[in-house]
Amino acid sequence: MIKVAVVIPKYGLVGGAEGFVYALTERLAVRNEFEIHVFANRYRRGKAPILFHRVPIISFPRFLKQISFAWFANHEIQKAAYDLVHSHDRIFRMDLFTMHGIPHETWVRRMRNKRLSLFDRGMIWVEKRGLTGSPAPTVLPVSTLVRDELQKTYPVLGKQIQVIHPGVSLERFSEMDNPGCRQEIRNRHGIHKKDLVILFVGMNFEIKRLGLLIEAISRVSQGGGHRSEVKLLVVGKGKETAYGSMAREYGVADRVIFAGVTREVEKYYAAGDIFAMPSVYDTFGMAVLEAMAAGLPVIISQTVGARDLVNDGVEGFVLGDPPNAVELSGKIDFLSNEKNRLKMGACAREQALKHSWDRVADRMAALYLRNFRSYV
Repeated sequence: MIKVAVVIPKYGLVGGAEGFVYALTERLAVRNEFEIHVFANRYRRGKAPILFHRVPIISFPRFLKQISFAWFANHEIQKAAYDLVHSHDRIFRMDLFTMHGIPHETWVRRMRNKRLSLFDRGMIWVEKRGLTGSPAPTVLPVSTLVRDELQKTYPVLGKQIQVIHPGVSLERFSEMDNPGCRQEIRNRHGIHKKDLVILFVGMNFEIKRLGLLIEAISRVSQGGGHRSEVKLLVVGKGKETAYGSMAREYGVADRVIFAGVTREVEKYYAAGDIFAMPSVYDTFGMAVLEAMAAGLPVIISQTVGARDLVNDGVEGFVLGDPPNAVELSGKIDFLSNEKNRLKMGACAREQALKHSWDRVADRMAALYLRNFRSYV
């Protein structure tokens, strides 16, 4: 049995990386080949037979947070003999590293347009030590978007990079009473059964470009002959007041519905007709894959990592870079045709079936075995 140390600051809690690790590790832990140990500062136990180890973090001063987690994680791991160390966060030594984000310096300087703080410098220092140490780890970015940024910053990694996309729990969507859920959510928000619902799911409205979507909705309403039918259903948390004002300025306040945060997001996918996420930048975008699993055609920007799974004009549309409201409204107009929408939605569902968490676990298990054999 291969003894594997899995490292993540928070296991089984809310978050994209946390959800990824939980779904994957719970599946690997029930396989006979592996004994899984999770090293985390905070964790929520699942049903799988996993052994947990608490990793301390020094939270103040803030710049020590990442450095302390990396040091304590490696210190705790060294107390026993592990065959493989698979980290989902920046630490000093690991055999495999799933990269959920882009290199930290790129994120701060280019995406956020900010100067490096002491905290940022600490993150970068740990990242460089972990990625360029000897031996270098096998790095597993969650998308080609992340891979490309990684190669620019760390060209020394070369062939040590292999993309492994997140998966989706297909049973969450296949076991639902879709017509019943659809009616329930539409009734809750005063949406007519014949309305065309554009679904948006996200926790940062600015980064996800909700404003662009609101502008596009106004153009569809004015020019597409769907004024009484198009609704934008917004699920998530953000500056609702500011975006509500924007909707009023565009004359579509009565067609933009803010649903807030929900624990029954599957029902909202059932209530939608089209999924849209024209983000400024998203290393993957789990909501895109979930929407596809629910059978929705998707409209995304080129800077969403899930573009790897979307063939333009097949499962949905990948917008130009940067996207604009005219192009976006045109795609919505095309998908307002039920025949076009159902055809693309079926293709999206078929694509999602290839990316179940069980399949991702199969790929990761094979990678564990291959890496273990290379060491013995």
